[in-house]
Amino acid sequence: MPTVEKASGKLALVKLEYHPTIHDMPTEERPRERLQHYGPKALSTAELLAIILRTGTSRDNVIELAGKLLAKYGGLSGLMRAEFSELCTEHGLGEAKASQLKAALEMGRRLGMLQDDEKYQIKSPADAANLVMPEMMYLDHEQMRILVLDTKNQVMENFSRYQGTVNSSVLRAAEIYRQAIIRNCPAVIICHNHPSGDPTPSPEDIQVTEQLVEAGKLLDIELVDHIVIGSHRFVSLKERLRW
Repeated sequence: MPTVEKASGKLALVKLEYHPTIHDMPTEERPRERLQHYGPKALSTAELLAIILRTGTSRDNVIELAGKLLAKYGGLSGLMRAEFSELCTEHGLGEAKASQLKAALEMGRRLGMLQDDEKYQIKSPADAANLVMPEMMYLDHEQMRILVLDTKNQVMENFSRYQGTVNSSVLRAAEIYRQAIIRNCPAVIICHNHPSGDPTPSPEDIQVTEQLVEAGKLLDIELVDHIVIGSHRFVSLKERLRW
């Protein structure tokens, strides 16, 4: 309702803007109640995020706050990449809510990486990409991962070897194939990400791949593929180069 303020010796009406809270919404429209009645799949991303955040601010109810965060950071992937300290400075978050948000996002990432007790078998480039993409596509720097395979193309090891720019000046074939030699495994797949989100191979990517293919032949270890990871996309250099 309007209030009266005194300005420059005169009385003036000031209209206060009212922001409805979650409790002002009909019960059946509130995120928590909708989840209970219809299940989590029925909720929008903003509604799910609102349940995690629990409360809004004096300016925005919690659904509005969630929507603004998703818009500012470009969705859940942007929130995943955001630094904890940056989220803490957002109006309406602070350390407690930023911690809740980061914890929920990390659990989702780990869930996407869960595997059955049986060894993970690579039958296609997509199998290799799906194994590493949940973690690698959110990185803000380049990383190379090496998958060491047995005779059935089952993953025996999955480890990171290089951080930063992946190019021929820093890559060493001995490092790439070392674990395969130690474990007497016949094949490897290498995967690296493009932080830009675009998995299009660079000339350097192609040069590195060709060098590693030749080195693998000398060691009698097959380079099955080189997968370039982008944002929810990947490129198989084996399919591109046909070695």
